[in-house]
Amino acid sequence: MKLKKGFVLREVCGEQVIMGEGLGAIDFGRLLCLNETAAWLWKQAVEMGDFTFDSLASKLSEEYDVTTAEALADVQGIVSEWQEAGVVE
Repeated sequence: MKLKKGFVLREVCGEQVIMGEGLGAIDFGRLLCLNETAAWLWKQAVEMGDFTFDSLASKLSEEYDVTTAEALADVQGIVSEWQEAGVVE
């Protein structure tokens, strides 16, 4: 998987949001608010380029004090929301 081009993480009024830029803004037309962990995962996905649930979960369990199973469940939930929003391909 990878994040679709044209979507960026920005801070707006103290909140971390995914928003479209350029053509992405026209098609998307909204903001997707992220909590601290989801914003951190977004940044990791940007750095990685191509990613999997497992690769993000591994990074999450290294950064935060969670088991691999907990990290995987969290990543699957967050990335599923991104997929539903259409920001992942």
